Amino acid sequence: METKIKIDHVSKIFGSKPRSVIPLVEEGKTKEEILEKTGHTVGVYDASLDIKKGEVFVIMGLSGSGKSTLIRCFNLLNKPTAGSIYIDGIDITKSNKQDLKKIRQEKIAMVFQHFGLFSHRTILANVEYGLEIRGVSKEERKQIALKNIEIVGLKGYEDKYPDELSGGMQQRVGLARALANDPDILLMDEPFSALDPLIRREMQLELLDIQERLQKTIIFITHDVNEAFKLGDRVAVMKEGHVVQVGTPEEIIEAPANNYISDFIKDIDRSKVFQAEHIMIKPNALVSLKDGLNVAIKEMEDNGISSVYVVDRGRRVKGIITIDDAIQAKKEKKTLVDILRADYVTVQQDEYIHDLIPKALESKYPLAVENEEAKLVGFILRVHVLSGLVSEEVTESAQYYS
Repeated sequence: METKIKIDHVSKIFGSKPRSVIPLVEEGKTKEEILEKTGHTVGVYDASLDIKKGEVFVIMGLSGSGKSTLIRCFNLLNKPTAGSIYIDGIDITKSNKQDLKKIRQEKIAMVFQHFGLFSHRTILANVEYGLEIRGVSKEERKQIALKNIEIVGLKGYEDKYPDELSGGMQQRVGLARALANDPDILLMDEPFSALDPLIRREMQLELLDIQERLQKTIIFITHDVNEAFKLGDRVAVMKEGHVVQVGTPEEIIEAPANNYISDFIKDIDRSKVFQAEHIMIKPNALVSLKDGLNVAIKEMEDNGISSVYVVDRGRRVKGIITIDDAIQAKKEKKTLVDILRADYVTVQQDEYIHDLIPKALESKYPLAVENEEAKLVGFILRVHVLSGLVSEEVTESAQYYS
């Protein structure tokens, strides 16, 4: 994937003589010590990130970690004290006022935590606002706004005012307004933190659905580790202005960089991070449509299992049979095809374990895991899903059968 944004040794220090503070940071002085000694606040120090086109990149940290300061450097709402910010290979820290205005209007859009809607404008007028500033004609901006209102699920609310909508709906308006300018990059600074938990989960799913369709480059700020790991293709963890670790959610869970990261992620719901492919057992026992009942019975007996999936030559699941049905069918001179059962459940290999729980509850058999081509790539025992966790036993079991 090509690099969309490159943050190169960026520091942001607030105060009258910010560069004079950098040697103190290099000596290892804490933010508190520097503030007390110099009256300067270290927002971000020496941050370097490489963000790919089309990915959701989450910056996570506790209050005061520097995450909101850093995201405001991306569009130069915070002008870095040191370092460079490259977008499509161009260092925007060297942009003049006119170029920066164009970048903010056309290339980067921001979605704020507290919506930032105009109470005196309708939903349509709010979404049109950025286009209006750019001088887009009234009819064109209306059509663009209506399209984006529909994308965020608010069709029919165009003539309402913000105070007539719930918090979640207002945030959708903010998202539609950001999307209306068709930016390459979306900056989202804790956009869901003011919402109640249920609406927050709905908005997280809505964002993932929109991203699937539009493939923007999204930088998302949060202090919630579960939200970070649910949304992020990759995650950067910050502490006291420093980027401590960058990686996929799985990489961070499996190999935390230090004790701070370990403590930060200890309460993560792993069922919302790990996917079916992480706990599935590779299909060592399978029966082909061309096989007979004797082969099927022997396959189940040899592997100590009571049911087995039946696949075609492309390893696409055609059904499942049980040992009892196979033995009875042999007595009654039936064929393997005669006893194929269709009451099995298939899942995609990228489905999260949390989402597999209701499917496991309804299934009498191991879940069949399929890839994008509907090819059987593994199966998952119900007990592994219903535990709700990726335990060491499950991981070892998956590795054993790999």
